[in-house]
Amino acid sequence: MRLLILGAGYSARHFVKMYGTEFSWIGGTTRSEEKMADLQSKGIHPILFDGETASDELLEAISSATHILVSAAPTDDGDPLLNVARDAVAESKPTAICYLSTIGVYGDHEGRWVTETAECNPTSKRSKLRLEAEKEWLAFSEESGIPVSILRLAGIYGRGQNALCNLDKGKARRIIKEGQVFNRIHVSDIAGAVQHAFEDNASGIFNVSDDAPCPPEDVVEYAARLMGVEPPPAIAFEDADLSPMAISFYGEVKRASNAKLKGALGYKFKFPTYREALDYMWENGWS
Repeated sequence: MRLLILGAGYSARHFVKMYGTEFSWIGGTTRSEEKMADLQSKGIHPILFDGETASDELLEAISSATHILVSAAPTDDGDPLLNVARDAVAESKPTAICYLSTIGVYGDHEGRWVTETAECNPTSKRSKLRLEAEKEWLAFSEESGIPVSILRLAGIYGRGQNALCNLDKGKARRIIKEGQVFNRIHVSDIAGAVQHAFEDNASGIFNVSDDAPCPPEDVVEYAARLMGVEPPPAIAFEDADLSPMAISFYGEVKRASNAKLKGALGYKFKFPTYREALDYMWENGWS
């Protein structure tokens, strides 16, 4: 099996770390020449891709890929891969394609549980672009007959990117907003969900979020207890002086259901909640 990754970032690299031995060759795109050596060191053949032109190297990788993992962000013009190489992907007939999206496409649901059939009313531009890219990929799947799974990811955390790190660096904040709930997913469970989608040649949309949507301060307080330190002082949301992007996150409240992921794909979470994940990282390394 040969894997092509479009946008070899944090989640995609973790997938390679966990399941890379399943593939005889792995290629990954990057926009930066400076990142090519790092990809190579992780067993990923680097391919420069500016999102606008498909090089001969990229087209060759597409032609031989049995699996494609798309993690690259869409632009105002749509999904970069479909824009420049739609016909090449259709002709290559990979076994399965997995597209990493976001639960941000749902928008605000006032704290209610959302399944994959819930109405999507994204508020931020980035989520609106993701929803349009999802539609492009689902239409491509329908036209080409190639299985495409859309994984809608919750807030991503893992080693080097978690509440323990933030506390250690003095960057953790305990912002209180009544009724606020965030969804999250450990990067290892993203990798596991991708692997299940590939193994099943899955099609359709799946929420990838753990069992415990909760207020953000709960995670900070739990991490502080593990470290034996005082949590940072509580700050009212109105006084937090957040960036426009952070404010947009706090403007949406929903609980993402993972019932379809666990049912239709039979996925069992390595870290069902943030508590198991933080316990594990505290014992085994979190930075």
